[in-house]
Amino acid sequence: MRRTLVSGGTGFVGRFLVEALLETGHAVRVMGRTPPPAGFFSRPVEFAKGSLDRPEPDPGLFDGVDAFVHAGFHHLAARFRGGEGDDPEGFRRRNLDGTLALFAAAKGAGVNRCVFLSSRAVYGRQAPGAALVEDMDPHPDTLYGEVKLGGELALRDLSEPKRFCGTSLRVTGVYGPAGPGREHKWSALFRDFAAGSPIPPRVATEVYGADVAAAVRLVLEAPPEDVCGTLFNVSDLLLDRHDLLSMVGDVTGIASSLPERADAAALNVMDTAKLTALGWRPGGLDRLRATVAELCGPLRGSGAST
Repeated sequence: MRRTLVSGGTGFVGRFLVEALLETGHAVRVMGRTPPPAGFFSRPVEFAKGSLDRPEPDPGLFDGVDAFVHAGFHHLAARFRGGEGDDPEGFRRRNLDGTLALFAAAKGAGVNRCVFLSSRAVYGRQAPGAALVEDMDPHPDTLYGEVKLGGELALRDLSEPKRFCGTSLRVTGVYGPAGPGREHKWSALFRDFAAGSPIPPRVATEVYGADVAAAVRLVLEAPPEDVCGTLFNVSDLLLDRHDLLSMVGDVTGIASSLPERADAAALNVMDTAKLTALGWRPGGLDRLRATVAELCGPLRGSGAST
């Protein structure tokens, strides 16, 4: 049985990763500042106290660990871009220096595989409308993107196919149900729609949380020569708020006005050909529709708004 350490396993995306690993037979150790509440995961996990603000990880963190999935990130609540607040140096120290210390400790402990959850923010400013492909030059225009790029480069430099196989996943916006007692990313948007509040136009790329987890499992199990020291885009849908909230209206009967469609002509959409070549298949519109129906539970019966 493979033992996998997941940092940030109690976070929104991290929970999807942990559940997918448990489902496929991994023994999972979750690293975090506080233990997960009872019943947070579907099966028991081991907890290891740890955080990104320590210069050296605790001894024993990687004992018996075969694989490390680094999804931990320190930021202001609900903010990644701009998540540094008024402490950019602390943000960089925790999220870059802390990440590098974890990678080095994992390699030193004999961990065989490492997956780093990076971000599309690494690409930064690109030509309007250009597809984002993994071999294009990154131009991060936020501290968040800079920090994620630094983590990618460090993992690439540490990677060795026969000793420490590291892979970075550049993930776009992630949607899906949240953990027990928590709100999903669109909760406030759905409430505003139900209340008939004006909704500004927006279009963005999205991927379902379990599809991110499937990508993590795929690169953990792939032959080292296919994934070691490389990176993959993880994205699925180009989603306009107009279409998302139209689905909400269909499910709930709410008849609030829909926002205007946003102009998507200049948006940079991530190309996922490299990941699909490994066998990755995201859920697409069918997954989105099913998830919206699930997320709309609290809104059912709200009636129509003007």
